[in-house]
Amino acid sequence: MAEAFELGLFTFGDLTPDTQTGKTISAEQRMREILAAAKLTETAGLDVFAVGEHHRLDMAVSATAVVLAAIAAITQRIRLASAVTILSTADPVTVFEEFATVDLISSGRAEIIAGRGIFTESFPLFGYDLADYDALFEEKLGLLIKLNSAERITWQGRFRPALHDAPIPPRPAQSRLPVWIGTGGTPSSAERAGALGLPLALANISLPPAKLAPRVDIYRHAGLQAGHHAADLKVSVATHMYIRENSQAALDEFYPYYAAYFATHSASQYRAQPITRTDYDARAGQHGPIFVGSPQQIVDKILYERELFGHQRFLAQIDIGGMPFANVARVIELFATQVAPAIRG
Repeated sequence: MAEAFELGLFTFGDLTPDTQTGKTISAEQRMREILAAAKLTETAGLDVFAVGEHHRLDMAVSATAVVLAAIAAITQRIRLASAVTILSTADPVTVFEEFATVDLISSGRAEIIAGRGIFTESFPLFGYDLADYDALFEEKLGLLIKLNSAERITWQGRFRPALHDAPIPPRPAQSRLPVWIGTGGTPSSAERAGALGLPLALANISLPPAKLAPRVDIYRHAGLQAGHHAADLKVSVATHMYIRENSQAALDEFYPYYAAYFATHSASQYRAQPITRTDYDARAGQHGPIFVGSPQQIVDKILYERELFGHQRFLAQIDIGGMPFANVARVIELFATQVAPAIRG
């Protein structure tokens, strides 16, 4: 039997001024909308809901596991993931214990997508040196994997106190928490994930997918070279999406939110770049990275990327730029009723 292809959504909980009024909803309202979107995602029959981590006043979510636990309490079936957990500036023991707790609350539905993060505000916030960007991630990922494998561990590293036969409670409902490596497509991250035999979560918002496909080849080659089974080398692809019955309406409606999102939320090490309509149309084109159009266009694009990546999961970020929740709900409905059946069929 062919493996099921998973479809889901993710959110960062951005707080973006409304393009018409200039007003921004409160973090409290944004959180209510995230919970409502997650519940609707399950009701509509989709498979995964993921929540990102940021430490900025223009993003509502910093405590991802808390939000996922709230979602776990109001859902019964969907997988619940981080998108991503910034492992470089977190304590892996805390991360494991929090997600194991989410796993117990959700009866075995929690996942960790661990990444280094393009936003770097958490480094000074938690007292880390950005010069240790990669070394922190490598060490902490190794510790997280070890924590996942045994209920008591002994470990020593550079960035946190040593552990000596330390108990690591609670243990998750699953035998082990699924741990994915999240990346924007750097070859070293793809190679690392393959060598460790961990699933790879690719976030692509700007590159033509054909240019990203070689990263997946690097990942699978590294995994097979390390002796891992091909069936364990899973890939997820994430991007932005907006669906309307009419393709031109989708393009026209989404652009103001898309442009406002990038104008408002830029990583501190990058200058915010205006997204012109020309840039946007190119990204939303047939072979571009973002998914904007009619249900059939979304189906065609998912199938096009499956040819390129051979991936097992597709995640979409739809609630960006101050978009009203009614629009978000309509996209979820179209995704679930018109796109998902065609893909699964």
